[in-house]
Amino acid sequence: MSVVNEPEYSWSPDKMVEVFLNEPDDFLKVRETLTRIGVASRKERKLYQSCHILHKQGRYFIVHFKELFALDGKKANLMINDVQRRNRITQLLVDWGLVTVKSAEDIKDVAPLNQIKVLSFKDKGEWDLETKYNIGKKSAVVETT
Repeated sequence: MSVVNEPEYSWSPDKMVEVFLNEPDDFLKVRETLTRIGVASRKERKLYQSCHILHKQGRYFIVHFKELFALDGKKANLMINDVQRRNRITQLLVDWGLVTVKSAEDIKDVAPLNQIKVLSFKDKGEWDLETKYNIGKKSAVVETT
């Protein structure tokens, strides 16, 4: 069996998908929803979260976890299929009325729905939800006002 080497995606921060929230408290809804969307290992009942919502300088982005590694300056090997899955997940968020995309052109190239698993809220307790990137968990910083 031969393995097809998928081409890496030529990524830069300007290729991130910017979204707008419909309501200010939708950030938490989107963040929770994204914990239930990803790539599943059915035999282990694990779901690996694919995307996160990033809030940066008053703007919001739906990003693949490998994009977050790239933003941190780490090796990310983001593949075209990763971007297609990010686009499919973003399209689902749009379809569900959770976000609006700044430019629909940014998410035209989508992965088939069968490449991602979406858990319902009621089923999430039956799965082990795994993240490969934790936003804001670098070090404990105490802020004083």
